Amino acid sequence: MEVFQVHILAADRTFYEGPCLSLTIPTNDGELGILAHHSSMIAAVLPGTLRYQAPGQPVQTAAVSPGMVKIAHNDVLVLVDSAERPEEIDAARAQREADEAREILLQKKSRQEYQIAQAALARALNRLQVKSAYGNRF
Repeated sequence: MEVFQVHILAADRTFYEGPCLSLTIPTNDGELGILAHHSSMIAAVLPGTLRYQAPGQPVQTAAVSPGMVKIAHNDVLVLVDSAERPEEIDAARAQREADEAREILLQKKSRQEYQIAQAALARALNRLQVKSAYGNRF
């Protein structure tokens, strides 16, 4: 398989930069699979599971929050608010965050507070899903 360059950048760190054989990203239209020489495009990234494979390595998994992906000239740039490997996720903390967000959603708050709580709930539930699906490997 041919490789392409990928840059996965979270708001607080560089998650991964280097050669990649395949990359799968959650988008509005479902999972977007990317291989070498993919056509140029820009798409929104949704909270979900990102998977990538570096040459000679097993597939790596991460929980990602919203962001965007840009593909051009065999180079992929993924910008997300956060990216966490399953072993980095604290399940108890994610459960507390989900519970707090649910509580805020039940209260009569402003539209902005409601949308912030929805985003927090989506992120926490995604982290729990990734931890439960892939966290037992470590």
